[in-house]
Amino acid sequence: MIRVLVVEDDPIVAEAHRTYVQRVEGFTVAGVVLTGAEALRFCDREEVDLVLLDFYLPDTHGLAVCRALRAASSQVDVIAVTSARDLAVVKAAVSIGVIQYLLKPFTFASLRDKLERYAEFRRSVGHAADQAEIDHALATLRAPAPHTLPKGMSDQTLTAIVTTLREQPDGLSAAAAAEVTGVARVTARRYLEYLADNGLAKRVPRYGQVGRPEIWYRGLTR
Repeated sequence: MIRVLVVEDDPIVAEAHRTYVQRVEGFTVAGVVLTGAEALRFCDREEVDLVLLDFYLPDTHGLAVCRALRAASSQVDVIAVTSARDLAVVKAAVSIGVIQYLLKPFTFASLRDKLERYAEFRRSVGHAADQAEIDHALATLRAPAPHTLPKGMSDQTLTAIVTTLREQPDGLSAAAAAEVTGVARVTARRYLEYLADNGLAKRVPRYGQVGRPEIWYRGLTR
């Protein structure tokens, strides 16, 4: 069983990640912490194989956590789970041994793919007979993830909807999302429902004067 530490400062997102990990065969959640300092203390006293590490933590940056782990000679592996898209950050993460980089927001299928590839990598590096086997083990981590969006949905529209959610921390309706992104209201609702179904957004009922409440959506990640 591969023991995973979830490091995420948003309790709702942290719980979603914990649930995701528990759904993948061969993995168990060793713990969930909200800060970099807690992560370092946990890894020092508990058995951890893999850290799912958010980079934007309230007390430090995820890269600093990685450097501290390496300075302490920790052999724990790290998968970055973050909204950081700066290529300089990605390069720095690779240089200090981050083995996978998963951008928020993501679906359960995307995280499952990363975890399953990691598990295969661990099995492959137990003993490598030759260069070809070493190359195969490394390629396991780097192979592209399969496309997971439902038929008829596009990455471009999903990105536009996610960006709109991030810019509205109090949430917004499908009609408002449609107006901002320029898509049809039914299309905006489909993408918002997709995000909510995958734990990447939260449905929030908004009550007016009469009638049924209108459903608003609030993003869970920065």
